[in-house]
Amino acid sequence: RPVYDEPEFVVRNIWRLYGGWYDGNPARLHPAPDAVVAGEVAALAGGAAALAQRAIEVADGGDLRLAAQLVEWAAQAAPTDAAVHEARAEVYRRKRREATSTMAKGIYTWAEDESSRQVR
Repeated sequence: RPVYDEPEFVVRNIWRLYGGWYDGNPARLHPAPDAVVAGEVAALAGGAAALAQRAIEVADGGDLRLAAQLVEWAAQAAPTDAAVHEARAEVYRRKRREATSTMAKGIYTWAEDESSRQVR
């Protein structure tokens, strides 16, 4: 059981060190900025609020990895929307509770706290 760091994080960093930076997805060779991608995904979803709501539905279904990506897009598309940040805080609260390593718990706590401050 991981205590400080996740094996997945270590393997990813070893791959980057010895295997290079290219992950096999050509769209990430010269990627659009995250905020631009987030805005487009939110527009396709019917807005950042719809995307945040879908993130909660996905989290309720047990897929916290996908929920985190969806809620990050929502927050990047609407960085001052309190409801979006409530959803983001909730997703990361759930991820923190499931995390086993100190590193993951710390990052998820930071994200939860960051969004909680946006709601106040």
